[in-house]
Amino acid sequence: MTATTTNSTAVKRRFRWIKLVKPIVFLVCLLPLISIIAAAANNSLGPNPVEALLHDCGEWGLRFMLITLSVTPLQMIFKWRMIANFRRMFGLYAFFYAVLHLAVWLVLDQGLDLSAAFSEIVEKKYITVGIIVILGMLPLTLTSNRWAIRKMGTRWKSLHRWIYPLSVLAILHFLWQVRANDILEPAAYLAFLTMLLVWRFVRMVKN
Repeated sequence: MTATTTNSTAVKRRFRWIKLVKPIVFLVCLLPLISIIAAAANNSLGPNPVEALLHDCGEWGLRFMLITLSVTPLQMIFKWRMIANFRRMFGLYAFFYAVLHLAVWLVLDQGLDLSAAFSEIVEKKYITVGIIVILGMLPLTLTSNRWAIRKMGTRWKSLHRWIYPLSVLAILHFLWQVRANDILEPAAYLAFLTMLLVWRFVRMVKN
């Protein structure tokens, strides 16, 4: 068997593996939403269901942002090359849960009162930052396809590096709205993001 034939066989196996696993990963990423819907249907969201919905959707949006940022370190440190095939899916799910977070706030919390919602955005800095994050994620989502990658060239990478400052802002959005005795969770996310940023900085210096 020649080296070309061996490589071709390996590529085919890799493609089949990805084709098999992708739907499974897609469904796993949907599990948080299914859990949230089930909790709402069973009236088990607690005394303030709207607040619980806001928290859960927003937190899963943040988690998927951090998962997306973790793909490259996992790929390079542990040689998990296959995980790169799921980066786009994780990023799209981050935007999906962020939009759900916004929709719950706008529809259930604000009752679709756009005037009141605008006042909240202007007056409360954590809401202002949250809106900035979602608006910032929009161009990243719209360009998460092969056509955009080919069309934009090197500009694509420059645009998608905005996920780092957007992640910082997302954590600030979380941190600014919690009580002083509830900062442990956003602080943990901030520590994790800091580790990712330090890893990226070290890698840039070495290169």
